[in-house]
Amino acid sequence: MMRRQLTAIIEREGSGYVSFCPELDIASQGETITDARDNLKEALELFFETASQEEIQARLHEEVYITQVEIAIG
Repeated sequence: MMRRQLTAIIEREGSGYVSFCPELDIASQGETITDARDNLKEALELFFETASQEEIQARLHEEVYITQVEIAIG
């Protein structure tokens, strides 16, 4: 079994949380941060189990960088 590190971005939306993996443009949700993370993990695992190699290569962004930028407002 191969292991891979992917990015999970989680943010509050309404009364729950949305989770997003920018490397594959796959999203999920949950009532808690943990639920949203676990549901995203399940969605990603299902994607890799069912997608063809061609689809994986077409959707996979190998280099994703998460950072913050400071801007002037007003």
